[in-house]
Amino acid sequence: MKLSRFSIGTGDRFGMEGEAQIGAFQQLREHGGEADIVWNKSNREHVIIGSTPADQAKAAAEAVKHAGWNGNWFVDADHISLKTVDWFLPHCNFFTIDVAETIGKQAPADARAAYLLRASFLLKEGAAPIPVAKADLESVADKFLAAVLEAGTTYRYIAARKPAGSFVVELSMDETDAPQTPAQLAAILVAVAAEKIPLATIAPRFPGKFLKGIDYVGDPAEFLAAFEAETRVVLWASSALGLPEGLKLSVHTGSDKFSLYGGIHEIVTKLGAGLHLKTAGTTWLEEIIGLAEAGGEGLAIAKRIYATAYARIDELTAPYANVVEIDKARLPSPQAVASWDSDTFIRALRHDPGSTAMQADLRQLMHVAFKVAAEMGSQYTNAVRAHHASVARNVQHNLYARHLAPIVLGSTRRL
Repeated sequence: MKLSRFSIGTGDRFGMEGEAQIGAFQQLREHGGEADIVWNKSNREHVIIGSTPADQAKAAAEAVKHAGWNGNWFVDADHISLKTVDWFLPHCNFFTIDVAETIGKQAPADARAAYLLRASFLLKEGAAPIPVAKADLESVADKFLAAVLEAGTTYRYIAARKPAGSFVVELSMDETDAPQTPAQLAAILVAVAAEKIPLATIAPRFPGKFLKGIDYVGDPAEFLAAFEAETRVVLWASSALGLPEGLKLSVHTGSDKFSLYGGIHEIVTKLGAGLHLKTAGTTWLEEIIGLAEAGGEGLAIAKRIYATAYARIDELTAPYANVVEIDKARLPSPQAVASWDSDTFIRALRHDPGSTAMQADLRQLMHVAFKVAAEMGSQYTNAVRAHHASVARNVQHNLYARHLAPIVLGSTRRL
């Protein structure tokens, strides 16, 4: 089992938008592009919503069947560890191994010494696409080696319980206090190869901030320089280290990093590289936009979710404290929002590239407010079904026009 050159983690919080999402991938195909659809959902999201990996897999399979999709598709056990992987095993064919809890811990002394000896070839001039210094090896040994060893243990646990060749693996290393350098990434991949983890993708931390539901915060040129250098590293690692052909970077966007898409497309095109991109939460926001667009009951539910989220902001943002930055003073009051018509609500929430109407603080709050919708139970899900046409249209257009086309086809052919 292998990922195609482009693969997109779409997510589907409530398991109701699979067909609309596939519609975006079919639209991409009609315009000459191709990408794998990956329905990713984390243990945390399942717990918050009250869903299970079995529900996730069933929703994906039904969407594929009803939409007649004949492309590749995957069900991702997102951000799993040994503590959380078991209930995903029968239902998923993509495993994102998260080692955040082990980053910074010390590896055993003998493992550290063996790693430094194994990776010492990187110190030779021209051994890697970028210069690697002894300090890079030491920093990886001290900060990331234990995490890679943990990833190896987790991979072998999965492999012992899944048929050979029946799943793909991502290593997530983006939840750390500082970005890895390209030299550190090369050194990390030496450790990955030693653990014999057949990586399909790896998610390092990049420069800048990847906040939920809004554009990139930082210097796009700095991000793109790191992205290009690290793309060269993973291409090198496929041949030089014996890692799988097609190994590619994974970018965990937090959704909607529009200012980066054009540069990413240019780099992967120039280098002939692939990309895995996660932009999962944006579909949930399009459900809310679809409800608001429908007016009446749909708009009332959207406003109720906002009002409840406003009152519970500290609770809802706590699990996402490092990826949301909300200025409470800039949030409109629930009383003000109660007076909005559909167009006003939509303009405040919808994120079009370059939009000046979108309210970033409101959008970030709504991004993490899916717990409120989950607590509404059938009132929410029945409303989404009742206004299916409006919701599905927004979900498909958003995913194709704002994400798939710029990444896969290039911004000049976005629409």
